[in-house]
This record gives sequence, structure tokens and C-alpha cells, in this order.
Amino acid sequence: MEWLSVYKGGIGEIEEKKSRFIATVRPVSSEEEAVSFIASVKKQYWDARHNCSAFVIGDSGQKTRCSDDGEPSGTAGRPMLDVLTNEHITNVCVVVTRYFGGTLLGTGGLVRAYSSAVKAALENCEIIRKVNGHSIKIECDYNDLGRIKSMLDRNGTRMKDVDYGSRVTAMIITEDADTITRDITDISSGRVQITDIKPIVFATVEGEIMIF
Repeated sequence: MEWLSVYKGGIGEIEEKKSRFIATVRPVSSEEEAVSFIASVKKQYWDARHNCSAFVIGDSGQKTRCSDDGEPSGTAGRPMLDVLTNEHITNVCVVVTRYFGGTLLGTGGLVRAYSSAVKAALENCEIIRKVNGHSIKIECDYNDLGRIKSMLDRNGTRMKDVDYGSRVTAMIITEDADTITRDITDISSGRVQITDIKPIVFATVEGEIMIF
């Protein structure tokens, strides 16, 4: 399974008929963290007319909440949440702060403005693809290392934490542990020692594998 998550948050701002809409996005891992973040934004923008919010928690988006914060029902929080769920982004919270410009926007105008503000903020975020997979620790002779690396390159699989001692130890990060372990055993005729296999969540961030 894979999903999108915010690695680094961002801010986006739009203006609609002199009303300012400032969207602030942050990664969160729990409802408590989301509630705390919403409170901090409200404190920062204490003089704003509205601080509407939405969040999605859980790797499959199991928990969602949204708030119109005084705007007409369904014109702010729900459209904001829809942007997050339509982009399939999880473990994320967004607050859109509105400074009223003196002109009523109407239901349709509010929906468009709050949605557009969230999209503008997401464009300034670093969004990563998280994957359920496994880490595989191996120990091998130098003679087998080249064949293992070639096989991993063909499969687009990465190796990290390589230690060149009397024997080579390394960690392999993969979405398909069964295939990789079978291929390693086959190409080395069983000489490679597989010492540990663990379920993990990982992502490639700025060209490097990160385990979460």
C-alpha cells in the first residue's frame, strides 16, 4: 500500500474581492497534534474573521474533521477537506485564515476561495509518497556483492547502511520482500545470509530513503 503525505508544510495566500485567504498546511500524526496546530494558528491570526480548518489522520485517511468557524455551513471546512481527500493526502492539517474585505462572496464564491487557498498552500509543500514495505538485512562476501547490486538495480530497489568489513553487511529496502529474498538466494546459491526482515514504512526524500 502507498499513500501521499506532507513532509514539509507550506503557506499559500489568495485574494478574492479584497478578502485575504491565508492557508497554512502542516503534517500531523494525531488528532491531538492537529487540534494543537489549529489552536496555534488561531492564536497567530487572532484578529482574523475566520480560521477554518480540516485534517486527515491515518495512513488510509481513517479520521477526518473540518470546521467552518463561523462561515455558512459547508462553504469552508468541507471544501478544504475535499481538496485533501481528492489529492489522497493523509496525516495533514490545514487552516485557512480569512480577513474579510467588506464584500460578501456568496456560497459558491466561498467554496472556490477556500478550496483555492488550500491548493495554493499545497503547491508550496513538499509532498512525499510513503510505502508499506520491508527492510532486509543481509551479510555477504564481496564476490556476491556485485551480482546483488545488479539485481537490485534492475528491480529499482535500494540498498543503504552498507558496511564494508571482512564481510559486507547492508540493509535492503523493498516493497516486495518475498521476491527480493528469493532472488538473492538464487543468484548467490544460498551463500548470502539474510539476518533480519522487518515491516517498515519508507519514502524517498530528496533522493535518499527515509524510514518512518
